[in-house]
Amino acid sequence: MASTVFYRLRRGARRPWVRVALFSVAGVGAALASALLAPLIPPDLGKSIGADAVDQILSLLATSMLPVATFSLATLVQAYGGATNTATPRAVTLLMEDTRAQTAVGSFIGAFVYGVVGLIALKTHIYGEQGRVILFGLTLLVIALVVVTLVRWIDTLSHLGRVGETIDAIEAAACDAIRRRADAPHLGGLPWCPAPAGATRIVAADTGYVQHVDAAGLQAVAEADGLTVHVAALPGRFVHAGRLLAEVDGPTDAETRTRLAAAFVIGGRRTFDDDPRFGVIVLTEVASRGLSSAINDPGTVVDVLGALVRVLALWSERRAMAPAAPLHPRLRVPGITTDELFEDAFAPIARDGAGTVVVGLRLQKALSALHAIGDAEFARAARHHADLALVRAEAVLSIPADLAVLRAARDDLGRPD
Repeated sequence: MASTVFYRLRRGARRPWVRVALFSVAGVGAALASALLAPLIPPDLGKSIGADAVDQILSLLATSMLPVATFSLATLVQAYGGATNTATPRAVTLLMEDTRAQTAVGSFIGAFVYGVVGLIALKTHIYGEQGRVILFGLTLLVIALVVVTLVRWIDTLSHLGRVGETIDAIEAAACDAIRRRADAPHLGGLPWCPAPAGATRIVAADTGYVQHVDAAGLQAVAEADGLTVHVAALPGRFVHAGRLLAEVDGPTDAETRTRLAAAFVIGGRRTFDDDPRFGVIVLTEVASRGLSSAINDPGTVVDVLGALVRVLALWSERRAMAPAAPLHPRLRVPGITTDELFEDAFAPIARDGAGTVVVGLRLQKALSALHAIGDAEFARAARHHADLALVRAEAVLSIPADLAVLRAARDDLGRPD
């Protein structure tokens, strides 16, 4: 199924070694291209550049780039460890997929490979006088690219692995997933309804989390065989061998059931791509870590609450713009409810921050903002969690002045009409 293949390729392309390997191959190709392009250079011009000039520059690249790449990798490992300790281990995946860091390390290793291959080819007299001219020009270009990459890398290092940078990365991933799901609330299908009695069960063969559902592939199989597929497991659902993935209304054979089961990608961990609730949960984990006694950083919680308001506001905005006509009319798919998103976002913060007035006040203001910008469903969920947060705070706080501040903030949100 095309969507599943594309999903796996997209996930694989984000692995750090892929970009490094591409830059290394490019370095080898650039070093050997000089020999192939040598006939394009006039013979008289080839005599103007000696082998010693190119040799020294290539030696400089080969000896300097490997230590720079090693230092960069060590810095990345430290940044990942810092994000694990101060934010959440779930965010490390996003840092590892940062294209800026991958490009920097890949450029340094690619320049090192280019220098080594160029030196070997130069010592074995592969280039000749004309090839050295092209090699000299390519070397100057490589040096310029390395300098630009170093300047950008220095800027990246100034905030790599910081809590604020990590929150921004999680928010961006959550917004991407929210945007895709809000544009297709039921994966492009119709709202879920119970399958009729006697429907065929499609069950999981592995244990793990559903990471991707190929809705287009399910629609193609269902349309070809005249079936209706009732999806039971969305991305983010934990399943085990034999757990229900979907129910099929209509006659099926073994091959059809295998194709339907292949539309569900199951992995060992939740991912951000197609799982909007996971991004919200990870943001909340950062806030809970900031409220722990080991870190005790309410400012982080304030930043997370701002990010959560933006994510949920995007959900409200994009959901109202979702197309009415389904792309996959033979699918019946459950949607994500506002109550689920609010529960993921605010219940842990209200619980862990009940004893902190600053957190409680910011939480009430965040819910007040969502109450104002969302629809009636948002308003109801915001009031419920504002009341719940106030009840939790009243059970922990004992100073009347603190409680008065929180009660006033709750009153500003308003009451149901």
